[in-house]
Order: sequence, then C-alpha cells, then structure tokens
Amino acid sequence: MLSQLYIKNIAVIQEAAIDLGPGFNVFTGETGAGKTMLISAINGVLGARLSRDIIRSGEDTASISALFTGISQEAAQRIEELGYDCGDREVLISREIGAKNSCKVGGRPATLQILREIASLLIDVHGQKDNHRLLDPQYHIEYIDDFGELAPLRQQYSRLYEQLLELRKKLRSMEQSDREKEQRIALLQYQAGEIEAANLQPGEDEELASRRDTIRNAERILKLTAEAKALLDGDDDSDGAANLLNRLSEVLGKLSRFVPELTDAASQITEAAYVVDDVSGEVSRYLDHMDFDPRSLDEIEDRLELIQSFKRKYGATIEEINHYGKEAAEQLRQIQFSQEIIDGLLEEERALLPKLAQAADELTTARHQTARTFLSRIKRELEFLNMPSVKLTVSAGRCDYKANGQDELELLISSNAGEAPKPLAKIASGGELSRVMLSIKNVLAEKDAVGTAIFDEIDTGVSGAAAQKIGKKLQEVAQNRQVICVTHLAPVAACGDSHLFIHKEVEEGRTYTRVDLLSEEEHVQEIARIVSGEDITETALNNAREMLSLAHQS
Repeated sequence: MLSQLYIKNIAVIQEAAIDLGPGFNVFTGETGAGKTMLISAINGVLGARLSRDIIRSGEDTASISALFTGISQEAAQRIEELGYDCGDREVLISREIGAKNSCKVGGRPATLQILREIASLLIDVHGQKDNHRLLDPQYHIEYIDDFGELAPLRQQYSRLYEQLLELRKKLRSMEQSDREKEQRIALLQYQAGEIEAANLQPGEDEELASRRDTIRNAERILKLTAEAKALLDGDDDSDGAANLLNRLSEVLGKLSRFVPELTDAASQITEAAYVVDDVSGEVSRYLDHMDFDPRSLDEIEDRLELIQSFKRKYGATIEEINHYGKEAAEQLRQIQFSQEIIDGLLEEERALLPKLAQAADELTTARHQTARTFLSRIKRELEFLNMPSVKLTVSAGRCDYKANGQDELELLISSNAGEAPKPLAKIASGGELSRVMLSIKNVLAEKDAVGTAIFDEIDTGVSGAAAQKIGKKLQEVAQNRQVICVTHLAPVAACGDSHLFIHKEVEEGRTYTRVDLLSEEEHVQEIARIVSGEDITETALNNAREMLSLAHQS
C-alpha cells in the first residue's frame, strides 16, 4: 500500500507529508485547495509527464516521493528483476522537477518508463479520463480481454498479424512499376559493377598513401639511407660505427681479463656491436632493394583518387564501400528475380492467412464467452449502486484484420426499464458513467494484485442513495486493498476509515495548502461542513453523526 506521500513545492502545496493507512482513505476539502494537485503529484511520482509549470511560484525545484509498504511477492520480484532493492517488501519512489529532472527507485536512478512499469504493479489511479475512455469503444475490448485474462490468445494473434504486415510490406516494395524497375536495375548494375571491378582491398588506401609518400620523398630517403650506411660501415677516409664498436669490444674484452670491474661494460659493448651489425645489415638490404619508379606515382595517385570518389558515393571506408556493393548486388538479384520472390511471398501469405484466421476466431470466441460473464458481474455491481433496472449487452461485429483482432465490440446500456440498450455515449449521464466505471474497476481488480486503488471524484454527478451505495462499494473494495478517494460527497466521505482534509491558508500574502488527518470529532465536523456549508449547526452535526453511524454499520 501507499504508506506515505511527500510533496514539496508543487503549485500551492509548499510542503506536505501525508501518512496513509490501510483500508479506505478519503480526501475532502475546499474548492481550489489543491485536491487536483494532490492527484497530479501522485500521477507524477508514478511516471506521468510533468512540466516546470507545476513548480511553486518563486521556487526552482519541486519534489515528490511515495513510500510503498507491504507490496505483493509478485510485485517485489518484478521490481528486483528490474534491478532495484525491495527488502522487507518496501520501495521508495521519488521524482525531482527543475533544471535537471530526476527519477529514483530506492535511491537509485530510474527512467520514466521504469517508473511507469513499477507503478502499474503497485497502484491503479482512476480519474475523469477513464470516464472519457469508457465512451470510446476501442477500450471496451481491453476491459473484456483483461477480465478474461486473454493476453496469451491476443499475443498469439499479434505475432501472426505482425508477420502478415511484414509480408505485405515486402510485397509492396517489390511491386514497382516497370519503368521504376528498369531505372533501379540500371543504377544497381552500375553501382555493383563499378565496386566489383575496382576490387578494393581493406587497408589498401592506407598502404597506397604510404607508398605515395615514400616515392615523393625518394631523393631524401636515398640520401639519408646512404649516409646511414656510411656511418655504420665507414668509407675510404674513416671507420664506421660497426667497425669501431667491434674493435672496442675486442679491446674491452682483453682489458676485462686484467680489470674485472670492466666485464659488464665489455659485455654491453659487445651486445651493442651485435645490434649495430644487425642494423647495418637491414640498411644494406633496404638499399639493395630500393625501387622508386616515378611512373608508379601516377598509378598510385589515380588509384587513391578512385578510392576517394567511391568514399564520397558509397561509404567512409573500404569496408563500407564493399558492403554497399554487396547490398546493391542483392537488391539487383531481388529485382531481377522479383516475380519469383513475389510468388514466394504470396505463397507465405496464403499459408499464413488460415493460421491468422484461426487465431482471430479463437480470440473472438473467447471474447464472446468472457463478455457474458463480464456483463453479468458489471450488472450485479450496478444494481448495488442504485441502478436496479440496468441492462447491459455487447454490440459485436467483425472487421478486417487489425492489431487487436477482427472484433468490433461496444458495450451497450439501458438504465431504465423498457428502453433498448444503446451506446454509453448516447444515453449515460455523468453519474451513470461514474458508477459503470467504478463497477468495471472493481470487477477487473479481482484479476490483479495491485495493492492500492485511487479514485479521483468517482462520484461525479451522483447524489443521494447512489452516493451512499458508492461509499459502501468503496468500503467493500477496501477490505482487500488500500483505497484512496478524493470526494465532494458526504455519504462517500462518511464511509472512510481515515479522513484527510485539504485546505488553504494565507500567510504574509502567500497561499499554502495543508493536509490534515482528522480526529474523530473533526471527521464529524467535516461531514457536517460538506452537507451544510460553513455555518455548522447542531442539527448538521447530529446529521453527520447519524450518517457516520449508518456508514459503518455492518
């Protein structure tokens, strides 16, 4: 359950630490006191997008955190699979909005996507947007699928449907006009042929550039090599380094027999002489095989220019150029043999369609079976919520394949005896929509393990006996999970186990919102205020006490 909500600098809420208990928690308050901001804050910590406009005037940052305790084993396991600690089945989710937005789960950074996934395991928020969704038939299928736990059948269908889309995408790309095909063939033949004829080798450009630099500097290289050779081997006028080191090695070797302290020095000179001899040999071999043909420079320049032109057209490296050539050749093959490929794709489509049709039929059958039980359960809920004459049915049709099957389903309702069921959007009042949505939420809640349900003004458009029934229904829901409800109706508020009052105060010209947990007597006073307004009489207080007594009768 949601044990504590902490809000700082959200609109008129400067700072509030709200402790929530199990069972039925109700929020009431003055108009404009911040009830909407409270729900926005909860949605925000659960991953909804928030703008900087929500930050309290004069502040740079805002923060929200929610502590969940006693969460289910399944939820805890999934949270730990996502990489977050869930020791003692507790988790703290927090967000900061400002110059740098941040999200954290258990003190560790998280993304909004992770926040939303974790939130879906912990809490279900119902607001006015859910009533609007109820008017859109595309969501009716989702209610039936969720109630019937039809996800496996839907996934089986979706996999086949995605395969069909991919096949048809390939077919569309293959079915080009003859003129476009001829132009494409000519271009691909030129590109693939040009790259194949060039026969570029990986690393060739670097090797050619090195050879070009060598030829360009041939005269200097030759001069320096000859000079190095003379210094190593000597000439008619002087000994070279190799001869001098060999003689020195010989002398120090003899000397070390008499002066042992020079033995290491003699060894080092001997090793140096060997090294210089090796260098002399390498320089000699290089000098013997030097081949600086100026005519090859033009060939190298031409080859490098060809590679550079290919890089401008086909890729930044020789590997990318060759890959482009292979791709062009493959596309050419596909176009040249397009009819064969098209025939193959059509054959795949013909083989896939019966499988897809079977999966769609299975999904449709399961939905129709589920819908009967689902509507029966909803009807029972609505009868309790003071709609005794309600009739529910489903308008069912079939359409072409789409992402969620072939079904076109719409919930139809008649709330008065003798009237034929019609679409919700045409006949349902605001109060009826609220009760239908509450019924759907309550029935679907049995299928999940979410520990907290939040209802934001679920009682819109409801009054009298219907409001009492909604309060009783929320009490019933709260026996198995935590319920948090923002309400403006006394019969609903009277059913709460904990009552929190949201109110505004003005200090030094600034407005502050406070959230107070009411005592038993304050609970009575707030119920009386909701009923009679600011002038609370003894009669209003007695009425409030009676309402509370009735609300908590078993």
